[in-house]
Amino acid sequence: MAKTLADIKALIEEEGIEFVDFKLTDISGRWRHLSIPAKRLTESTMEHGIGFDGSNYGYAPVENSDMVFVPVLDSAVIDRYTDVPTLSMIGDVRVIDLPENRPFDQYPRNVAIRALDYMKELGIADEMKIGPEYEFYIFDTVGYEVSGGTVSSKIYTRQAPWVTEYDENNNGYQVRHGAGYHTSLPLDIHNSLRSRMCLAMEEWGIEVKYHHHEVGGCGQMEIEVELGDMLKLADDTMSAKYVIKNEAMEEGCTATFMPKPLAGEAGNGMHVHMLLFKDGKPVFYDPKNYAQLSDEALWFIGGLLTHAGALCAITNPSTNSYKRLVPGFEAPVTIGYAMANRSAVVRIPAYAKTPDTKRFELRNPDATCNPYYAYAAILMAGLDGIQKKIDPHAAGWGPYDFNLYDLSEEEKAKISGLPKTLGEAIEALEKDHDFLTVGGVFPERLLKQLIDMEKKDLDKISQIPHPEEFAMYYDL
Repeated sequence: MAKTLADIKALIEEEGIEFVDFKLTDISGRWRHLSIPAKRLTESTMEHGIGFDGSNYGYAPVENSDMVFVPVLDSAVIDRYTDVPTLSMIGDVRVIDLPENRPFDQYPRNVAIRALDYMKELGIADEMKIGPEYEFYIFDTVGYEVSGGTVSSKIYTRQAPWVTEYDENNNGYQVRHGAGYHTSLPLDIHNSLRSRMCLAMEEWGIEVKYHHHEVGGCGQMEIEVELGDMLKLADDTMSAKYVIKNEAMEEGCTATFMPKPLAGEAGNGMHVHMLLFKDGKPVFYDPKNYAQLSDEALWFIGGLLTHAGALCAITNPSTNSYKRLVPGFEAPVTIGYAMANRSAVVRIPAYAKTPDTKRFELRNPDATCNPYYAYAAILMAGLDGIQKKIDPHAAGWGPYDFNLYDLSEEEKAKISGLPKTLGEAIEALEKDHDFLTVGGVFPERLLKQLIDMEKKDLDKISQIPHPEEFAMYYDL
């Protein structure tokens, strides 16, 4: 990775780069971009940035929408998905001000940076490492329509069990419903594509741990990456989604991180592993405690579980998110923690036994989230738990070292659950968000804007007839 402008200039010359593309993140977590001729990348660009109108990015209105984008040099990577040789860079956004420009406090990357700085100010840790797991589906074609006379979606994938003998692309190797986990060739028709995705991710500086076919028989995949610095992994999450989607397009397919694109099949999550370090030493390890977790680790879990409902509005911000968070598909629905139990919202991997790897994962997030906001919110909830010494066991959240799905309905009623809809998550965030605004990490107006945006999504979806409603009510 280039670290100086001279390094980048040399790379531009060596690779015959014609344009430099700057990728910016909007409030929803989508990349937008603008490009300049490579010859116009100068010291002035690095010092003064590139101006743009930030009012179109969805953020809450500010006194001055004129902003500048300042590239992060060590994010430079050749973007192989463009016809013209292009170098890609991400960066930070600043508001134009006197005497100097200042960081835009709503910009996702700046929120994540502020959360890390706040952690250091508290003296709890000086490094947060995370490891997201990327689950996604690969389909051949997807069509959808919402119009006056049509509300429909249609998905075609050669791998699906519903492909019949009359389909010219059917080779007899369909994956059975819910039987896709680690399925092998020739059933795993996208193995080579995933390998190419991983190689491309490595080119973008993303360290891949492994890839495999996931449970969903209709083409569900997973790529897991190595643990790394929280800010870098937030950057990498944006890059990974970009690479995966573009590699699929080059194959003539389409990839989606949508949490529940198919009824009755496993949904796409983005489980997040996490651990803290201070002065190079692990904060979460104590061989004498439950699951070898330190008091700080258990308190961090206590913070996650205390604020689980509010977190969902940030880690699971789409209406579709809550079609995944239902019983029966290995997705968490109850608020609790346990070791090696995939039905708990916080799971402690039994295989992570060494001090430097002792960690836990939060299993409810999905990739419709803005990763910068999501990872920052997760950190803030955990820090609140450590500061308040919230004991998850004393609070009645476990450990649940048994399958929560096997409980009787009476026993399940005694356990608090995650929000069942986006509306419930929004209500939770409206009531519980002080843990996010402390230390100036999440601006109050940003949270209000996120809530308003999600309410609009909720209202829009609630007014559209669902095809299943015709089966349920048409003849009444």
